[in-house]
Formats: sequence, C-alpha cells, structure tokens
Amino acid sequence: MELKDIKELMTAMERAGIKELRIKKKTGDELHLVRQDEHAPVMHAHVAAPCPPVFHSTSAAAPVPHKPHAAEEKKEGRYVTSPMVGTFYASPSPDDPHFVKVGDRVDENTVVCIIEAMKVMNEVKAGVSGVIAEILVDNAHPVEFGTKIMRIV
Repeated sequence: MELKDIKELMTAMERAGIKELRIKKKTGDELHLVRQDEHAPVMHAHVAAPCPPVFHSTSAAAPVPHKPHAAEEKKEGRYVTSPMVGTFYASPSPDDPHFVKVGDRVDENTVVCIIEAMKVMNEVKAGVSGVIAEILVDNAHPVEFGTKIMRIV
C-alpha cells in the first residue's frame, strides 16, 4: 500500500469519525490505523522480522540527523536507539526486574530492553560493550525509530 493511499484512508477516517481501521491482505500484510484524537491519527504496521538496533556515537564523523541540545553534546559514549516505532519496556513483565540499570556492564549480545510493536515483543541488544551510563526513556513510554534509549560508555 502506498503512503498516498494510507494518508487518504486517514483523512477518510477523520471525516467519517472512524476511530479504528484494520486491513488484512491475503499476502499477510496488515495495516492498523487508530485515531487517538481528532488531530493525531497513529499508524501501526506489522513487523515481520526483528530489526537490529541503530547506534550513534558522539565521536563519530558521520552527520547526526538532529541537532543535539547543548547538554547532550558534551556527553560521550554510544547510544542504543530504537530500531522501530513502539513502546519501550525495561523488563520482560511488570513483575520482573529491569534488563539493565545504570552502572551495569553489558556486551554486544546483552538484551537491554524490549520494544513492543503490534503486540510483538522485540528484544533490543546493546550492540556494544561498556557500562550503562544513562537510561533516557521511561518504562512503558512510546518511542520512535531512532529515539535514544540508553547511553553506554
């Protein structure tokens, strides 16, 4: 489905007052649109395979996609960023301890959190070795692709 078609569906939903729309194709593709309020429709897309985390380093020569705040520019380390749009969870369930906390040593394969997208729990691994310096997202809060989740030094 083209982006143009999705935008037309969102506009039609708003005009008709429809709060939720789910379209399933025989190919297995699925589109689920939910209107939070009159001005903020939210699109969810089916995630077929786990996505690798994306890393940004403050010392890298590559351009950073957004201009960081002054306080953020001075912080060294590597950032674990969200590989998808979803909800950040710091533990496997509300009763379990968090995967990691500030001060914990991690390696490339350490699971640091879960991003839930379309009721699929996707494990996010650290991808680098080091110590968790900061956890930048509160538990059960939404994240977008590229949102900085943790800083590892």
